[in-house]
Amino acid sequence: MPTSDAELARQALAGSQAAYHALVERYASSAVNIAVRLVSDRAVAEELAQEAFVRAFSRLNTYDQERKFSSWFFQILRNVTIDHLRRRRVDTVSLDGLLSAGYAGPADEGRGTSPDDEAERRALAAALTTAISQLRHEFREVVVLKYVEGLSVDDIAGILDLPEGTVKTHLYRARKELAAALTTAGWGPA
Repeated sequence: MPTSDAELARQALAGSQAAYHALVERYASSAVNIAVRLVSDRAVAEELAQEAFVRAFSRLNTYDQERKFSSWFFQILRNVTIDHLRRRRVDTVSLDGLLSAGYAGPADEGRGTSPDDEAERRALAAALTTAISQLRHEFREVVVLKYVEGLSVDDIAGILDLPEGTVKTHLYRARKELAAALTTAGWGPA
C-alpha cells in the first residue's frame, strides 16, 4: 500500500530525504503541466514548479495534515505562478485580431484513423491549447485544474481559495468562451 501524502510530509518534516523525493516524484509532472498551461513556456514552468517545491518544503511545518497535500501544494504553485505573472505580464492575443489578420483556423473534417485524421486531431489540440491560453487568468486556472489535472470542484475551490459556486461559474463561463473561440477558429459544428 502506497504511503499517504500526509505521512510522507510528516517524514519529510522529520528530515527524510526519501519522503521528500517521493512527494516531488508524485507531484512534479502535474506541477509542471499546470504551470506550463498558465505561463505558456515549459522552461519557465519547470522553474516555477521547482520554486513551488522549495517554498513548500521550506514551509512544510505549516501544512495541515487534515487537508489534502495536493491542494496545499497546488495553492503554493498557484501563488508562485501569480507572483511570476505579476512581475511579467503575459501577452494575450485577440481572437478578432487573428481573424482580421486572415487566420481562418483549421478546416472541420470528420474523425477517423488516417494520417489526415491524426493531423486534424493534433490541430484541434493545438487550437484548444491556444484558446485556453487566451482565457482570462482565473478561467484558465480552473480549466487547467479541472480538465487537465482532473481535480474536483471541491479541490479546485480549496486550491484557489474560492467558493465552489464561483469555481462552477468560472468553469461555465470558460467553456462558453472556449466554445466561441474554437467556433471562430473553424472548429464549430458543421
